[in-house]
Amino acid sequence: MKLNRRKFIVSSSVLAGSLSMGAFPSWSLPSKTNQKVRIGIVGGRFGATFQFHEHPDCVVEAVSDLRQDRRDHLMKTYGCSKSYPSLEKLLEDPGVDAVFLATPAPDHAAHTLASLKAGKHVLCAVPLAMNLEECEQVKEAVLSSGKTYMMAETTTYMQGTISAKKFYKEGKFGEIFSAAAEYNHPGLEVLWFENGAPTWRHGLPPMHYPTHCTAFLISVTGERLKKVSCMGWGNGDGLLKDNPYENPFWNETAFFQTNRNHPFRVEVNWKGALRNAERGEWRGEKMSLYLPSGHANLATMVTAAEQLGKDDAGFEHTDNKVTAYEFPQWWKTDMLPEKMRHNSGHDGSHTFITHEFIRSILEERLPEVNIYEALAYTVPGIVAHQSALKGGELLSIPDYDD
Repeated sequence: MKLNRRKFIVSSSVLAGSLSMGAFPSWSLPSKTNQKVRIGIVGGRFGATFQFHEHPDCVVEAVSDLRQDRRDHLMKTYGCSKSYPSLEKLLEDPGVDAVFLATPAPDHAAHTLASLKAGKHVLCAVPLAMNLEECEQVKEAVLSSGKTYMMAETTTYMQGTISAKKFYKEGKFGEIFSAAAEYNHPGLEVLWFENGAPTWRHGLPPMHYPTHCTAFLISVTGERLKKVSCMGWGNGDGLLKDNPYENPFWNETAFFQTNRNHPFRVEVNWKGALRNAERGEWRGEKMSLYLPSGHANLATMVTAAEQLGKDDAGFEHTDNKVTAYEFPQWWKTDMLPEKMRHNSGHDGSHTFITHEFIRSILEERLPEVNIYEALAYTVPGIVAHQSALKGGELLSIPDYDD
């Protein structure tokens, strides 16, 4: 399991097999074993929104949450009769092969390390970790454990992103020379306090939660983000005051340079007159694709054309073709087991995450959002926030692929 990214690409068929894109993969490809993955679900809110109980190769063995009411909710959701009051207790169960960590973001690194040490495969909610030291620790633990690690990034499996992957693999974009993404969640501060006490979300730097944006580019083209200049907005007053992250910003906008010298703009916004959005834009020499705000099913496609037109001032210009594009509902296809072919959370992504994690274990391969991709999604945001604290200073982003 001691692999760098280059060796991974050569030795694993995950990219060629799951994203060959001439035709999408079918769930019915035979696995190497008839064994079922016995999973433990940790976290009774987000953890209750997945479909492990519907997967033909999985059994929900146990659930866990610190609160009894949430444990009861998990048991009811997954038809599971075994529960534990803590992750620590669940990890002692020899009947659990893998865990899904739907726990608070600041705990992800520690919980992942504990789970790997206990010999469990790990699916963890985003982000990977909160700082660069934790990122390095998780990487080393994953590579030395021999266990499967996957980050549950929903953007990678949104229906529009799957369509963009297909277009990219087919060469429809040509070269994607620039891209942009935004994650707008205005009013997030309502989750900052519960029963008068602050939650882990209180003052979380926007760029410490970048993966819903970075995945739009990285999962499609495989590019790595190498440099960043980031600006923040906010004065540290109001609910931001005295937050544990010492974060003064409500919103952050980052300008990245990729390893292919392409620009990539990312916005993560918690406050303002904004539409809720998790959306991406890919701008290519032959075609561009713009996802809608929200999880609508109608995008905008621009195709390069030969004919000329005139703008409103009478000047000639290339009259590119602009059309509405209704992307397929990929969850209806044989990319998923039949019982899982229904819409699910975050634009249909939850069933895909569930399926990819289970099959990667049984097929003894790295999952699509493996440790290298998780680092590529997460680390640029951590560095971007550092840049914002320094007034937009251009900073280099560490490379974890080797």
